[in-house]
Amino acid sequence: MVLKSKNRRSSTDIGVVLIRILALSGWLLFIIAIGMSYYAAPEQDYGLLRYKGIEIRQFWLTPLTGYLYIVLWVSALCSYFCLVLDHYRSRRKSDSKHFNLVLLLTVTFAWVMYILVKLDELQVYP
Repeated sequence: MVLKSKNRRSSTDIGVVLIRILALSGWLLFIIAIGMSYYAAPEQDYGLLRYKGIEIRQFWLTPLTGYLYIVLWVSALCSYFCLVLDHYRSRRKSDSKHFNLVLLLTVTFAWVMYILVKLDELQVYP
């Protein structure tokens, strides 16, 4: 016979609300970073553009890249703090593992490393 424990949580506490706010803000910042990287990254060099003689930008826009770093690191910190708060708050095996935040932290960190490598390769400024 298996005894079922009674769930004694009456409502969401401030910890759950804080974790949800941090998770949502981390993902929103990540989406903003996707839009910023579209404008900060070098343009693609297509054959049609070369044929038509259209100039393309082959360097990263440094002001936007600086803001992109800040947004990415704040997104990573939001997901990290959310994971830390959840680690100290959860006490049951049935509590959520927040795999989405681990994914967000991993992808954001990898993206920052990718941009650092690509910036070193493309140090061509007009």
